[in-house]
Amino acid sequence: MLSTLERIDPHSDRIDVLVDLVEKLRPRRRARIATSAERVRTLCQLLKGNPEQASALRSYLTRLLDSRRHASLYTDIGVLSNDGFFTELKRRISYRFLPPALGDVYLSDAIDQVLYIKTDYRWIRSVPAADWLELFDVVSSAAPAPLTAPPNAARTTVLGMLEAIRTISCRVCALGFEPRLIGSHADIENFDSPFLMQNIEVNNYLDGYARLMAGEAASVDDARHLLVMLDQCDSVVAKIRKNALSHGTSVALTYLLVALTQSIDRLRKLLFLVDVSGRLPAAPSVELVSLSDEAQPIGPRRAGAIALAQELVEAHNNKYTVRDLFADNIDLLARNVTENASRTGEHYIADSRVQLRAMFNSSAGAGFIVGFMALFKILLGTLRAAPLVEAFLFSLNYSLGFMLIHVLHFTVATKQPAMTASRIAAGLSSKDGRNIDLDSMAALINKVFRTQCIAVLGNLATAIPTAWLIATGYHYASGRHLVTPDKAMHMLHDIDPIHSPALFYAAIAGVCLFVAGLISGYYDNKALYTRMAQRVYQLRGLGRLIGAERLRRLSLYIENNLGSLMGNLYFGVLLGTIGTLGFLFGLPLDIRHVTFSSANFATALVALDHEMSWQVALTSIGGFLSIGTVNLVVSFGLALMVALRARKIHFEHGILLLKALGRRFLAAPIDFFIGPKDMLSEPPDAAPLRGMK
Repeated sequence: MLSTLERIDPHSDRIDVLVDLVEKLRPRRRARIATSAERVRTLCQLLKGNPEQASALRSYLTRLLDSRRHASLYTDIGVLSNDGFFTELKRRISYRFLPPALGDVYLSDAIDQVLYIKTDYRWIRSVPAADWLELFDVVSSAAPAPLTAPPNAARTTVLGMLEAIRTISCRVCALGFEPRLIGSHADIENFDSPFLMQNIEVNNYLDGYARLMAGEAASVDDARHLLVMLDQCDSVVAKIRKNALSHGTSVALTYLLVALTQSIDRLRKLLFLVDVSGRLPAAPSVELVSLSDEAQPIGPRRAGAIALAQELVEAHNNKYTVRDLFADNIDLLARNVTENASRTGEHYIADSRVQLRAMFNSSAGAGFIVGFMALFKILLGTLRAAPLVEAFLFSLNYSLGFMLIHVLHFTVATKQPAMTASRIAAGLSSKDGRNIDLDSMAALINKVFRTQCIAVLGNLATAIPTAWLIATGYHYASGRHLVTPDKAMHMLHDIDPIHSPALFYAAIAGVCLFVAGLISGYYDNKALYTRMAQRVYQLRGLGRLIGAERLRRLSLYIENNLGSLMGNLYFGVLLGTIGTLGFLFGLPLDIRHVTFSSANFATALVALDHEMSWQVALTSIGGFLSIGTVNLVVSFGLALMVALRARKIHFEHGILLLKALGRRFLAAPIDFFIGPKDMLSEPPDAAPLRGMK
């Protein structure tokens, strides 16, 4: 470190010496990140003991800062551009493989050259703010190097911040008049837009600041009224986010809201740092830094500078990270998708024995149709078509069958978990964000469990007899079995949970069920956001063909059922193509679905003339029941995980929830599965317990 200090030329603005100095502060290993603070303190002691080197370092840094443009550092780093989500995504991906060229003009490029390791922000944050400020004080208080007239780096920095404030304000104004934003909050057109007013206030404030710096004014008005305008901008963003939960959203709108929020936040921080009145409130991040070192209190302005510097370094290190872009922009869309799934999930939870019987009848109807879908799949397999043609035919069979089941208001049991998991996650989101009623949640989960059990039983109760009757009728009508004995044994082997990868394939089917649930929620959100009913109702040609009243009913049906129809369509495509993709790529990929597996068992039973050993029968029955369990657990687990993440819930008391479920089972085992005679009186009152953070 001492040798690097001796190399410093106060007349130079080359970046290589600073790169070498930071290299000496950087820990050699991630595990030794705490050593950075010791090295910063060592550098302070060296500079205190060598005033000449401290003087040379001051002149060198001020010259380096003065030779670079500052504004882009504050306007571009950590703030999304106006290009849109997919353009930003493409840019980040391309720059990860081939970064842009760096120059000697912008300060942001200098940071790229100095802090070139993507984890540099970690060791910089590990150094206490007091140590950084001590280093800054040692350098800034050193005398200028002899025979030099170093520029005023502080003035250059302030001018860069003022230029950044003007630029960001113009961006906020432009974003505030985006058609997507106005379409989501039409009141902006009825009143003076806060996005426009803040820009007017910023220009007035900067004009006054320019007169102050030129010596034409003794003071400048504080920016408190400007902060009021920014608060109003935040209120508009909050209203649009709230409305989006009921009216839908899009990736483009979410990106716009994130860019606005980041720009307004950066604007506040810059205004606080350049304020000369001392009357502006500190940003929340400033207060956190100020309180982080109680032994050595830090002033708000200095704490704000440290907080912004750390934020810029972290954002600079992660500016090409794709994960952060998704994390910032997909949260609202994911919340909307799971909210729509949650509302759909209400229909899959029975609250009384009457509703349980209705669920059984509904799932029995689906099982009847699945029996014919299994027949068509067997017949399509006999065509020996090309792999891609066969995948298309299988997908068509699945998709049309599942869509028919939905149109007839029947229920496929395995479609429930993706919906009911979102409903449970919604129940975990308490009003105060901290407390939930675990007994009430146990009652809800118990209802979900018994409803899904009844739905599975309903599917199996008709799928097996339907497949058996079809196979038997085919035998009597044609004189031969629907499948050969060898094919029957192969079908039984496919559902063997021990000697075949049936459970692994069942897990793949569970993933497909989960994806179908997300697709369903996405299209429900899309139908709301794009006002699908109104768009369909405006089709005049279709109205002349079927009549205005039928068109109105059709438009409402499409808006209310687009998600379910598209979810079933894509679920069928996934089931029909996974096996073919596995064959084409030589991968062990296939699907096993409980209802189709049970139908195949019935078909194989007839093909073997009912001559099946009890061991094979028991293994096969256990096989399709195990397949159903895996289908449900995988799809439910993935859906619940996504729903919890979308609501930013960290549930900590799973053991307490399991105990509450155990108490309900021990108190009434029979009611646990079929429900009490009057389930609407549940659940008992209970005091809220802390369940999440």
